[in-house]
Amino acid sequence: MKISKMIILLIIFAWPLYYLYQHQLGAISFLALALFFLVTAMRELKTLKKEKKPDDTGSKRENIKQNNR
Repeated sequence: MKISKMIILLIIFAWPLYYLYQHQLGAISFLALALFFLVTAMRELKTLKKEKKPDDTGSKRENIKQNNR
């Protein structure tokens, strides 16, 4: 998720989260923010693994070929 989209989502949800905080329900808003960042982090890790996966297999194959010579 791009940073600009993340900031826009946080701005949109800032008022409802602040409303919960004012009514002594700050734990719910904290939980919602924690879940939001958890989902964002999981998506980022998933994309990083997809990018890294093809590179690892190629380098291992090259090392095996070099060791056989």
